[in-house]
Amino acid sequence: MTTILESLNRGLRTCLEESDRVYVIGEDVLDPYGGAFKVTRGLSTDYPEHVITTPVSEAGIVGVGVGMALRGLFPVIEIMFGDFISLTVDQLINHAAKFRWMSNDQVRVPLVVRTPMGGRRGYGPTHSQSLEKHLLGAPGLRVVAATALGDAGELLRKAVLEDEDPVLFLEHKVLYAKPIIAHDELSDFEVDVSDDPYPTYRLRIAGAPTPVITLTAYGYSAELAREAVKRLAYEHEIFSDLIVPTHLSPFELSDLFSAVRQTKRLLTVEEGTMTLGWGAEVIARALEELGAGLHAQRVAAGDMPIPAAGLLETAVLPQVEDIIEAAVALSEAN
Repeated sequence: MTTILESLNRGLRTCLEESDRVYVIGEDVLDPYGGAFKVTRGLSTDYPEHVITTPVSEAGIVGVGVGMALRGLFPVIEIMFGDFISLTVDQLINHAAKFRWMSNDQVRVPLVVRTPMGGRRGYGPTHSQSLEKHLLGAPGLRVVAATALGDAGELLRKAVLEDEDPVLFLEHKVLYAKPIIAHDELSDFEVDVSDDPYPTYRLRIAGAPTPVITLTAYGYSAELAREAVKRLAYEHEIFSDLIVPTHLSPFELSDLFSAVRQTKRLLTVEEGTMTLGWGAEVIARALEELGAGLHAQRVAAGDMPIPAAGLLETAVLPQVEDIIEAAVALSEAN
């Protein structure tokens, strides 16, 4: 059994093995510490010239990475907590994402910035957020989210070695300890995977009647949604499609549109705050694509800072019961 953390570590190791243009850069990434969540453990021992520790300066780290990428290297930047991505926004949006456009397509910025997002660990307001919605839609910046349904390390390898544009690579903290789920282990589900570098997964209960509602979620929220889909089927006889994208921006929604055309009901699930979130944009695009007759609803975190106390954190962040409650109500919409 391989965990997401082990898969990501293996993916970075594969990158370092396959190309001497790869450099892993970040705060406390050297052994024996190996990064705050241990994703880089062992890499500096085996590749001491290609794993570089830095001062605590997220903007500076990404700025150096942009310069390295412009010179033809493949820098992989670790931002210790996703909350600190706010310190890198100028470098990402005004520099990394713009240079290809500003140079008339004469340069590329093959930079990967990977960072752990999300709560459910009791880390409090400034170490538990899902801030990716603030970077979705930035022209020239790709946003990718790891999932337990696929090989996260291979997803990361593609971002590092095969993508010529800057990538923000999201890793939910709770996923690190979760195993990669082989599709033959999902005995309750039929699973389809799109043929894309950053694939979309479509799940439905095996042998179930035609779905009446479509759910979509990414990252760890997809695990909550998958549990909700099972309980909706077995406890409520409500059958669903679950669409799990890894490519969040630019938006890749053709698989979602295909599912929603059949169900006419769409429920989005995310751990970021609800207002002006990922789900709002997905629903807006679905309405534009499919027109009248679509019923839609969102499940997301409350519009407030995330508490450190466990009971309060649970109350603010979306739970399986929240998804089930919303799905039941949506299934009754006419």
